[in-house]
Amino acid sequence: MALLLLSLGGRAQQHFDFNPQCREAYRQIIQLKLDAGQRLLDAEKRRDPANLIPAFLENYIDFFILFFNEDPAEYQARKNMLEKRIQWMSEGPESSPFYLFTRSILHFQWAAIEIKFGNHWSAGWEFRRSFLQSKECQRKFPAFQPALMLSGAMQVVAGTIPDGYKWLSSLLGIKGTLTAGMQQLEHFLSSNDPWASLYHDEAVFYYLYLKFYIGNKHAEVFNYIKQNKLDVVHNYLYAYLAANLSVNNQQAAEAEQVIRGRSNSPGYMDMPVWDLEMGYVRLFHLESDAHMYLERYIHNFKGKFYVKDALQKLSWFYYLQGDMASAEASRQKTILQGGTDADADKQALKEAKSGKWPDKMLLKARLLCDGGYYGEALQLLQGKSAADFRLPEEKCELAYRLGRIYDGLGRWNEALSAYQTTIRTGGQMKEYFAARAALQAGYICEQRGDKAGAIDFFEECLSLKDHDYKNSLDQKAKAGIVRCKGE
Repeated sequence: MALLLLSLGGRAQQHFDFNPQCREAYRQIIQLKLDAGQRLLDAEKRRDPANLIPAFLENYIDFFILFFNEDPAEYQARKNMLEKRIQWMSEGPESSPFYLFTRSILHFQWAAIEIKFGNHWSAGWEFRRSFLQSKECQRKFPAFQPALMLSGAMQVVAGTIPDGYKWLSSLLGIKGTLTAGMQQLEHFLSSNDPWASLYHDEAVFYYLYLKFYIGNKHAEVFNYIKQNKLDVVHNYLYAYLAANLSVNNQQAAEAEQVIRGRSNSPGYMDMPVWDLEMGYVRLFHLESDAHMYLERYIHNFKGKFYVKDALQKLSWFYYLQGDMASAEASRQKTILQGGTDADADKQALKEAKSGKWPDKMLLKARLLCDGGYYGEALQLLQGKSAADFRLPEEKCELAYRLGRIYDGLGRWNEALSAYQTTIRTGGQMKEYFAARAALQAGYICEQRGDKAGAIDFFEECLSLKDHDYKNSLDQKAKAGIVRCKGE
């Protein structure tokens, strides 16, 4: 009779038990030790088949595999699990905050996955479901701190959606504010709550990315990494964060140090993205082995994001080496391979189709500047003027490159002058120089405390139409306006 009652009441006995074994599995997964995490989850499922937390955490494994590696075969194999997991979570007790929180996380992770696989409409709906469930969890369980983490991150994103995607946010009813969202994340990170402690690493990842890209607090991000002694050796998620942000902050040498300094222990998730990042940092110092990393990334990566960008960089490598046969072959692959969801990939495709090659001196200066080697880049352009270049876009690029170099060196008056020249000469061009110059000029004014001047430049950036990197630059400019207005 006891066995009969147990089987009849099985559905009612589903529960959320984030016990020590599940917590350790979560920690392993967050460090990208996915196999170790899965073994712990398998053991917990055998011990307590009614515990829903292992099924919830298995979605993290799917998320990392699909988000970082973008393998279409893996997507087909794993995509049907979302609906099953949502159903399983719905069988848990509504009295638990995990009833809403788990589903919110599942939808959030799959929103990011769907973006990676080009399913923007599905991604929008997943984001909306996550947004609403997170807010509902926060309302029903105000003491449950992890709800702050997720809703805070989503508020920041929703509050800075660029105009190119406004139709989606309006249609789905997604609203948020940058200031409120960041405050929620900061409150979560400073909390002594046990749940906040468990989710700390995940929250740090969201917080630092948003602080870097939306908050534009680059120095504060790297100070946080240093002061809080984030483990970039044994935690591969932190290592990726530090390396990727360093690459995007013109700190190629620092990025290379992080990549090379990772633990060599077995058991970490295999990620071709390490080769992409290393290819960038080696190319940004014009090193002779940069092509090896880029070639390996292109060969091993099964997805579409940044493939065209990597092929463009590879074509530049061969072009600067004087190997035009390999340069042209890489350029043809740029047209045929990869996707165009990322602005960098769109620009790479546009350049490949143009048939034009950049001026070698300006290209070298760009790469050195992108790596943070400002002194070497300035030395390369020393004594050059617009008269030394034939094409209008090259004359404009010279001003822009000098602006970025002076900016990186902290010579802000000279940078502003160069940026204003760029805006004046490049405002009608399809190249991104004028828009990025306006954005950078806004950053300088913002750092000087001239918020009105910063807003003027950010609005200038937004006003420029039909140029490369439009969506990403617009989002940064909009975020700048929001910051300066204190919204």
